[in-house]
Amino acid sequence: MYNKEQTQYLQSETTALLQQVKDNAEGINIPILRDVLRFHEYRYYILNDPLIADGEYDQLYKALEKMEAAHPEQITPDSPTQRVSKGLTKDFPKVQHLVPMLSLDNSYNAEDLVDFDRKAKELSGLAEIEYCVEPKFDGASISLIYEDDFLLRGSTRGDGVTGDDITTNIRQIRSVPLSAKFSQYGIRQIEIRGEVLMNKNNFKAYNDALEEQGLDRLANPRNAAAGSLRIKDPKEVARRNLEAFIYHVSDVTLEPKKDQPKELDTHSATLQMLWDLGFRSPAKEKRVMKNIQAVIDYCEAFEKQRDDLPYEIDGMVIKVNHLDMQEQLGMTTHHPRWAMAYKFKARQGTSKLRSVEFQVGRTGAVTPVAKIDPVSVGGVTVSSISVHNEEYIKEKNLQLGDTVLIERSGDVIPQVVKSFPELRTGEEKSIHFPTHCPVCGYPLVKLPDEAVWRCNNSNNCEAQIVERIVHFNSKDAMDIRGLGDAIVRKFYALGFLNDIPDIYRLPFDKIRQLEGFGEKSVTNLQSAIEASKKQPLHRLIYALGIRFVGETTAKVLANAINHLFDLKEYSQERLQELEDIGPKVAGSICQFFHNDQNMDLLKQLEAEGLQLKNEKKNLHTGSNLAGQTFLFTGTLNKLKRSQAEAMVEENGGSIVSGVSSKLNYLVVGEDAGSKLEKAKKINTIKIISEEEFLTMTEKGEVS
Repeated sequence: MYNKEQTQYLQSETTALLQQVKDNAEGINIPILRDVLRFHEYRYYILNDPLIADGEYDQLYKALEKMEAAHPEQITPDSPTQRVSKGLTKDFPKVQHLVPMLSLDNSYNAEDLVDFDRKAKELSGLAEIEYCVEPKFDGASISLIYEDDFLLRGSTRGDGVTGDDITTNIRQIRSVPLSAKFSQYGIRQIEIRGEVLMNKNNFKAYNDALEEQGLDRLANPRNAAAGSLRIKDPKEVARRNLEAFIYHVSDVTLEPKKDQPKELDTHSATLQMLWDLGFRSPAKEKRVMKNIQAVIDYCEAFEKQRDDLPYEIDGMVIKVNHLDMQEQLGMTTHHPRWAMAYKFKARQGTSKLRSVEFQVGRTGAVTPVAKIDPVSVGGVTVSSISVHNEEYIKEKNLQLGDTVLIERSGDVIPQVVKSFPELRTGEEKSIHFPTHCPVCGYPLVKLPDEAVWRCNNSNNCEAQIVERIVHFNSKDAMDIRGLGDAIVRKFYALGFLNDIPDIYRLPFDKIRQLEGFGEKSVTNLQSAIEASKKQPLHRLIYALGIRFVGETTAKVLANAINHLFDLKEYSQERLQELEDIGPKVAGSICQFFHNDQNMDLLKQLEAEGLQLKNEKKNLHTGSNLAGQTFLFTGTLNKLKRSQAEAMVEENGGSIVSGVSSKLNYLVVGEDAGSKLEKAKKINTIKIISEEEFLTMTEKGEVS
């Protein structure tokens, strides 16, 4: 989209504008500032190769906001500030597509593709046909209309003829340009099609954030993207970091007396045109081939790298490349004859829902777990699957005896996609959610802002006690090897474990007499328990299982105090002054530390020798690592990633999650990826090797 000269010009303008903003200079050129911001959006959201730090972009963006507020007459529809709506969307009116959005015919094997090729040759009368092959994105379909170079409308697929007008939400997706120079091709109006996705990293980060807030994780990236498009708060849509791949031109109106440009002769050329105009099209992933066997080979090769991609795909799409040939082949009422989807091996399966068990977690949340007939999904046999909560059961219209569709995508846990009410025989039964705890019989409660029913009998509910002990021992908490779920339950049943402090009072003489416990396993368990007493304070805070407190928040709390009991003196207001702690998290922390039974538990742990002091808070203040931020990329030769990160924290530094202006050091191992390229664009980041990092930790400095 931008050639070398344009890139150099806009980068030089960036430098000048940043200086003007720093100097609070007057007379900043608003159109140039807008052009610079659009350029950097393209570098970040389309090329994934930013040329400035996030903080520098924010400075320019805020400067534009301020100037447009002072000069509203200069605001343009495609200004970067016009993405975010100021209010909630009231509804999503129905709109008609210019051309129906038909489904694609599906293929699950090479023979289907050979047959597709045969039919295309018979209908066209040609001996050879050129195909364009591209990934089949697993997201939510959208249709966009641009008129006179500006985004006019965005809509969902709907029933294929009409969809929901989601223009406001589409404008929140940074990889969708608010304007594009279609006019340079003589195009006055164009309808294009694509898929909205949430990439795997963003999906995981969003789910982790939900979990830390005590909310249910989303099922998979596709459902997350589809659900995001119908959220009524555009700001929330923006926070989800959606992406859009545009892969099809469905309708074009040219300017009067304009000839059709060569870019509209072939499908592959349209993909390149869209890329050149600033859209994230599959122009780089596509292949053009004249032999169906070459098409098959490419599809099979692409399937092998499916899980390595940053986004979900569920197959490949094969299209006749020449658009005049597409028109000649035509369509059925269901699908075009010039395209076929080659679907990868199924990650879905159907099964029977036989029963639902209600399990109680460490925070008292009651989770229904569906027991289904065993079914292989994505290479894994599934027989139990969470159905989350009462609302989820109602939303999916689940009944005992239903035939259900199960999906497992990548490493994501299996989910129920839907039930099939049309297959019911009349013998199905409704699923009734319990009113009392299925373990201790305590009445269940549900807060107005939550979807889960909860047992508040935390100190006397066997299930919650056991789950708290299991969590306390887990790898990311106190990391007590040999004291996993099954052993905890066995020791609880035998009366060896009644609460967390009992871990440090286990009767090893009796354990040695149990079947399956040899001298070596008992000795290893004793050593693991003893070693856990030396775990840093942030691990202990996380291990306590305080609601809404994940690993990141635990580190924030540990860094703020000298002793764990200090948190009893923190008010909710004071807690909220700490990084990333909001009212809900602060309230939960206060509630925990003002509970007498919890304080007694902590006193018992301290008496058993656990570390409640922050021994490292002031230990390395003289080191050059203190207060510095680090990130690791690539494969390290001498250290495990977890060891390296621990060394940073032991020397007073901290780990950040991504490349930005907040990063001080990027430690580069073998086969470093995009993080290295991003870091090279930010001159404040020091890029060092693993050897230099080891020297740094030994000497407290980098030469």
